[in-house]
Amino acid sequence: MALARFLVVLLLGAPLLLFSCAEAGEVGVSYGRVASNLPQDQAQVAKLLKDNGITKVRIYDTDRDVLLSLANTGIKVMVMLPNDDLARGVARTLPSALDWVRNNVAAYLPATKITGIAVGNEVFHERSDLNPQLVQFMTNVQAALAQLGLADTVKVTTPIAFSAIVDSFPPSKGRFLDNIADSVMRPMLQFLQQTGSFLAINLYPYIAELDNPTQIRNDYALGNYAAGVPADGVTYHSLLDAQLDATYAAMAKLGFSDSRRRLAGSRGVKVSVTETGRPSRGKVHGGRRLMAAGDGGDSITVANAQTYNNYVINRVLAGNTGTPQHPDADMDVFIFALFNENGKAGGEMEQNFGLFYPDMTKVYQFDFHGGPTETWCVANPAVGDARLQAALDFACGQGGADCSAIQPGANCFQPDTKAAHASYAFNDYYRRKGRAPGTCDFNGAASIVNRAPDICWSWCVANAAVGPARLQAALDFACGHGADCSAIQPGAKCFKPDTKVDHATYALNSFYQNKGRAAGMCDFNGVGSVVYQPQKVGNCVLPPSSA
Repeated sequence: MALARFLVVLLLGAPLLLFSCAEAGEVGVSYGRVASNLPQDQAQVAKLLKDNGITKVRIYDTDRDVLLSLANTGIKVMVMLPNDDLARGVARTLPSALDWVRNNVAAYLPATKITGIAVGNEVFHERSDLNPQLVQFMTNVQAALAQLGLADTVKVTTPIAFSAIVDSFPPSKGRFLDNIADSVMRPMLQFLQQTGSFLAINLYPYIAELDNPTQIRNDYALGNYAAGVPADGVTYHSLLDAQLDATYAAMAKLGFSDSRRRLAGSRGVKVSVTETGRPSRGKVHGGRRLMAAGDGGDSITVANAQTYNNYVINRVLAGNTGTPQHPDADMDVFIFALFNENGKAGGEMEQNFGLFYPDMTKVYQFDFHGGPTETWCVANPAVGDARLQAALDFACGQGGADCSAIQPGANCFQPDTKAAHASYAFNDYYRRKGRAPGTCDFNGAASIVNRAPDICWSWCVANAAVGPARLQAALDFACGHGADCSAIQPGAKCFKPDTKVDHATYALNSFYQNKGRAAGMCDFNGVGSVVYQPQKVGNCVLPPSSA
């Protein structure tokens, strides 16, 4: 990935604004095969990946059939040297590593686009007896690649579990376990920095949610907690971001930073999330389902799996990869997993992480093609009123934002706080700039979020009590007079639930937003009413604006 590019804009009479632009990361899928019922024809699996826009895949071995099926597809592949092979001596010496690389990597290049080798997986957790030798294993594999002229093409890393990091909240306290920090992680980070590779980490926010059901909200684990959690002078709307910043903090304590900080002269190592995901069904803790704080029901559901994985996929594809403490960071991700795997140990929950059932039908809807996703720009109250006011003055002045609605007596004047007014102005500026990278920074006073914030938003909803005839009449009118009703057509993403009141709510809200939420635009002869809390139709979040 390219290093961050910085654009400094100095306008007469306005504060100096530093805009940062992060190149979009990449999102792929982990293809585990611990199952008895998966497709046997690997060419069909390769076609499934291509048809669904999946451009990266991680496998947990170097299976010949899988690697041959991915030849000439353009799909990037990360292969793995399994823990058991490490324990048997593969990569213990340079000659053994050379044999393995020659037979399991070089033999498939360049037709199969192997770009990474995972030397083991969660070794600290699964095979701690290998800890003292792990970096040497990585070094031997790297040397083998160099001998074969592949060191610039294929990067070597080893995925670690998040359990390798302790004191992870607030994120600034994050540090590596004492028994691996200096003995393993420091030389590993030196190796990754010297070879231009990346720190691989497996992050599962749902685990923290299930382990702390009274402390961690479900919407926070899903990545869409609108109110957020304050920590270290910023606000976290996503537990994934907090875990990433804890990872960066642990690296910094050993003298390393994320790769984008190289511009400041420090030693940079990029972080890649080699596994993240959420199960769609299952029971935990002795068969007892856990319910998370802020959740209206069971936390392990198809809807929650869909929400989390789509949040990650859409966020990465949209380029919104930074964190509150590292807004210019990249974030490459592998979603776990491609298929449900009936052979996984751990029961029903472990066996239901798949995006697809073994018959290759989707467990729920998702899209890797990089379609449009809505984002908002909000103020960070932690910077203080003075910085908020300076940025607010710029947005409403030279920035060209329409701030008429936050003037005294206007619709969005209340609440009369710097943060509320700044969020309104920042978001208007951000929208007018086409949500371009770097247009939501304001010298650190703002950040991008992927859920609708409370910025004087309102929604139009249908009243089921009026009956199906009046609901249908209002629905027909809205769809015929400017509402975008394509999403509620049969088979479209918001068609379910297929009820009059849900379809009418979607259509009435679209009409209302397109009319600028003007007075009287959510009446429909008594069918519609205005509400001030975010609304959903099934799994579809209703947009709070027409842009």
